[in-house]
Amino acid sequence: MPSLVPTPITLLAPYVPGAPIEQIRREYGIDRLVKLASNESAIGASPRVAEALAELLANVHLYPDPRAHDLRAALARHWAIEPGELAFGNGSNELIDLIGRVFAAAEDHVVFGEPSFLCYRIACVAGGIPFTDVPLVDDVAWDVDALLAAVTPRTRLLFLSNPNNPTGAYVGEQALRRLLSELPREVVPVLDEAYAEFATAPDYVSGLSLRHLHPRTIVLRTFSKAYGLAGLRVGYAVAAPEMIGWLERLRAPFNVNALAQAGAIAALADTAHLARAVALNSQERERVAARLTELGFAVAPSQANFVLVSVDAPSAQAYEWFLRQGVILRAFGPPLSHHLRVSLGSPSENDTMLEAFATFRTRAANATEPADTARTTP
Repeated sequence: MPSLVPTPITLLAPYVPGAPIEQIRREYGIDRLVKLASNESAIGASPRVAEALAELLANVHLYPDPRAHDLRAALARHWAIEPGELAFGNGSNELIDLIGRVFAAAEDHVVFGEPSFLCYRIACVAGGIPFTDVPLVDDVAWDVDALLAAVTPRTRLLFLSNPNNPTGAYVGEQALRRLLSELPREVVPVLDEAYAEFATAPDYVSGLSLRHLHPRTIVLRTFSKAYGLAGLRVGYAVAAPEMIGWLERLRAPFNVNALAQAGAIAALADTAHLARAVALNSQERERVAARLTELGFAVAPSQANFVLVSVDAPSAQAYEWFLRQGVILRAFGPPLSHHLRVSLGSPSENDTMLEAFATFRTRAANATEPADTARTTP
């Protein structure tokens, strides 16, 4: 009997996002919870967003602007680019999938890092596209030489998460210039900058300022992280009009809803709120990393709104132990099967998390297992 679905789909497992707080409360009966699993904003969205959404509630029966004219104009002014250099998605995840479908096929090849954002792999597997997942140095740091070496005559896409999720590593200006300059022109470099607003390293630069080095460069941005609009799902791509034109051929109509468009415009305009979010993140990132290091944990250098922590236990078991303390973190499989990703929350949320890590360290020193159970991460 023929398979119900194409073979590539049978190879996929569903993407497992961070568990919502209400789900954990229902399943575990824990009332006091701190969720630091999904890299969400520590201070939430600008108050202007709620005001903008309230004005639109009476018109939710109308379809949204399929071209996102007002948001397009606002971002074009913000980045000093042409409106035709923008494409929008229901989060940058949708754009990653769209880019894979538009620019690569089963006879082609894709390059990305490992570990990195899982959606690059999902896009390739779903499309039956061969890929090379290039190991990061010590599983946490980028290796530009290895990325370039993985490119073949069949390569059509190279995904680079900068800063990288889930390790927090970044590619500095000199290395990024070399990557874009040396990458063959038939390869489309996709620079995923979901966490770019949080990067404070002196040599970090956005690919938006380096697009001239490779005419097919696509830069992805999102309003989900620093702008605090994860619940509205607004992502966008910046690229040459020709590249945007190809994406528009396959982009679903009305894919960014009216509330999301209005919320993004309001968030973009509140530069003071964004500055507060970035400043708090920088302060807490340094404090949290220092305290975890003091407790004896290895913390990967991060330029994002999270830190990756090595724990002396299988990550699924460690996740379960922290969950039962009321702290929701993020666990991974190989090669990060002994790591937890810790999103940076408010100072009080981070204090709760740090207290749990201190207890975890004490417990680990007196036991071989951090928890009595090894449940799979929700």
